[in-house]
Amino acid sequence: MKFEPVLEPATLIQRYKRFLADITLPDGSERTIHCANTGAMTGCATPGNAVWYSTSDNPKRKYPNSWELTETAQGHRICINTARANQLAVEAIQSGTIGELQGYDQLQTEVKYGNENSRIDILLNSENKPKCYIEVKSVTLLDEKLAGQGYFPDAVTTRGQKHLRELSEMAQSGHRAVLL
Repeated sequence: MKFEPVLEPATLIQRYKRFLADITLPDGSERTIHCANTGAMTGCATPGNAVWYSTSDNPKRKYPNSWELTETAQGHRICINTARANQLAVEAIQSGTIGELQGYDQLQTEVKYGNENSRIDILLNSENKPKCYIEVKSVTLLDEKLAGQGYFPDAVTTRGQKHLRELSEMAQSGHRAVLL
């Protein structure tokens, strides 16, 4: 994924209050940055991990920097900013990286659907295929004992359960349903 502007490196001191993290910059100075991920982030918010952050030019933001990625001591890179997962998925589909999701004529994002008033992350359409509903989830729970296997969710999520119910209904209706 291409980040604009380019991400800056730092080292994690600590994450706290769910939305904040303190980091050390390469010059030794410290900074508080925003963390968009509300999950527990078990295994990927360890003090001392390498982190990369972005900088917003929005003057209204209290914390202009956002935590984007982390790298564990074992070398696993994990996307922390949950909004980036959808962007990465769209980029991967459009570039042909995910072969199983090719052959569709139209890609739409954030389309309303389902009986529970949901929005699907990505909807693929084609005249000769069933619609493909794609729900994208950030995987931040890492289990080193299982060869670096990632898991979703990392905490109880009522919203995530709703998304899975909606996907199941789409599959039962003859559409394609994908959890990515």
